[in-house]
Amino acid sequence: MFSKNQLIFAIIFVIVFSISMVWSYRKDIKITKKYYKNTYIVVIAIFLIIAIFTLITFSMH
Repeated sequence: MFSKNQLIFAIIFVIVFSISMVWSYRKDIKITKKYYKNTYIVVIAIFLIIAIFTLITFSMH
């Protein structure tokens, strides 16, 4: 399926990518808190809209 070198590359890539994402998030945490207040309301609204459209779609069939 995958060669040994491909698996090693994939493991190293995932580790480096994860570390860089955590580092980037920690670096921008103050800005994120300032500009993205109450984003959970948007997430809940999107979830509710998707749920409503799903229920309407399944109730029509």
